[in-house]
Amino acid sequence: MFVIGVFSHQIHNISKTKDYDFHLLNGSSVKVPFMTSNKKQFIEVYDDFKVLHLPYKKGEDKRQFSMYFFLPNAKDGLSALVEKVSSTSEFLHRSLCLSQKELGNFKIPKFNISFELEATRMLKKLGVVLPFSPGGFTKMVDSSLMGKILSVSNIFHKSFIEVNEEGVEAAAATAAILSKGFSFPSQLDFVADHPFLFLIREDLTGTIIFVGQVLNPLTG
Repeated sequence: MFVIGVFSHQIHNISKTKDYDFHLLNGSSVKVPFMTSNKKQFIEVYDDFKVLHLPYKKGEDKRQFSMYFFLPNAKDGLSALVEKVSSTSEFLHRSLCLSQKELGNFKIPKFNISFELEATRMLKKLGVVLPFSPGGFTKMVDSSLMGKILSVSNIFHKSFIEVNEEGVEAAAATAAILSKGFSFPSQLDFVADHPFLFLIREDLTGTIIFVGQVLNPLTG
């Protein structure tokens, strides 16, 4: 699977990217390039977090990809947010009903993340054992002899994602009940200057392509 997405409108001009403090979980901070915009954004505010929706331009196949940022209000609130996401059924989909709003201060950091996993043991625990056994590909190859001896020894999965002013480049290869019953502040801001959760979703089907968290934008 490989995805390159261009935001439906660029976040802003590259020349306006500036360094600001990003607060780490250990209490320190690092200088990180932040992107900004004065355009309306799709956003929703919940009790202890905010959700930002950045849609990408549709391709020829008409699929609609979007990136969503889940930003906890507290600078150290990521672990509680992740726990809520993973423990509450349908949490993600219920929190993605967003409307366009004017923002006072809007900043998100540029970042890239890469991840590699040796997935053999995990797949076996899930009951996927046939590909790892001799003869598991008997019905997939022409030679009966080759089918009897062919098997998979290891499976490696690698993912990569980069977010900048134009959009996202993402690649992957394999070898709650929400409460909104409160008023908005006089000025609504979205400043992702501390650890947050993100995901990429195909909105027509609701299929989630990537889920990740940014602890330090400088270390992918």
